[in-house]
Amino acid sequence: MDSQQLEKLRIRSERKQRSRSAPWFIILGVLALTAAAVYFAWPRGEKDGTPATAAQTARPDSAAPAPTNPAATRSATDTLLTVSGYIVNRERIEISPRFLAVVKWIGVRKGDAVTNGQIVVLLDDAEHKARLAEAQAQATHAAVAVEKAKIDYARVQKLIAEAIETKQSEDDARLRVEAAQATLEQAQAAVLLARTHLDWTIIRSPISGVVLEKLVDQGELVTPQSFGGGRGPSTAFLAVADPTDLQVEIDLNEADVAKATLGQECRVSPEAYPDKSYRGYVAEMAPEANRQKGTLQVKVQIRDPDKFLTPELTAKVEFLKSK
Repeated sequence: MDSQQLEKLRIRSERKQRSRSAPWFIILGVLALTAAAVYFAWPRGEKDGTPATAAQTARPDSAAPAPTNPAATRSATDTLLTVSGYIVNRERIEISPRFLAVVKWIGVRKGDAVTNGQIVVLLDDAEHKARLAEAQAQATHAAVAVEKAKIDYARVQKLIAEAIETKQSEDDARLRVEAAQATLEQAQAAVLLARTHLDWTIIRSPISGVVLEKLVDQGELVTPQSFGGGRGPSTAFLAVADPTDLQVEIDLNEADVAKATLGQECRVSPEAYPDKSYRGYVAEMAPEANRQKGTLQVKVQIRDPDKFLTPELTAKVEFLKSK
């Protein structure tokens, strides 16, 4: 290779030097972008220049505090414990027959209102009427026997006065009177028993309330162990309860038992109507706990219940602090 070709391949010194102005333009550009970002990101305050808070930079509608519920605040402060339970009737009365009989008439259905003493069921009474008639006839026969014994006794007394009969005859006549009188009393008792059995064929409601269940129908054979109503063996053919006498049955955890006392005021809210609340108090605490569950059964009596409280529905009970 000759010297001319080598000269063409040599890099001249002025071309070896890199431009010194380009890095400065890059640095200035980065600084300008950083300053702009800091300017726009810095929070703006009021006219006095104080920095704005997060609440001031938020939208006006979201910055307003949510209104507080006085009832909820009060509930949070005066409540010791909140537990759920089930609304139950304080007394559930199941009406049972006293003997084997056929239902001749039943005048109520499930959900019907009944009053104390109202006739709800009539049982077949033909057999008991016949027994009553038989007992009455026996009582009449016994009454006649008493009259005859008294007449005989009076006759013997006259004969004794005339010295015709002996003293023994008088004693025998007197004893026959007493025996006849005892037989009459026995017959009268049988009449009373037959009338009582006849009265038992008329079933009356023992309380004013509502029919919870109707377990038998007309024409069914019932006993104290009844199989009517399509639900298997039962000892009743009607179940009634007072809808104005309700309680909430609670299984209280043993760790919370110390927070409940007899007579303690409570607030009851049915789950079906959470906007409604009722006053109540602890009416009963079981004398023993459930070992398997580790709970103690507590019953809260509801004051002034209304139609919105339905037995077997869930209700929330708040145990309140004593004032």
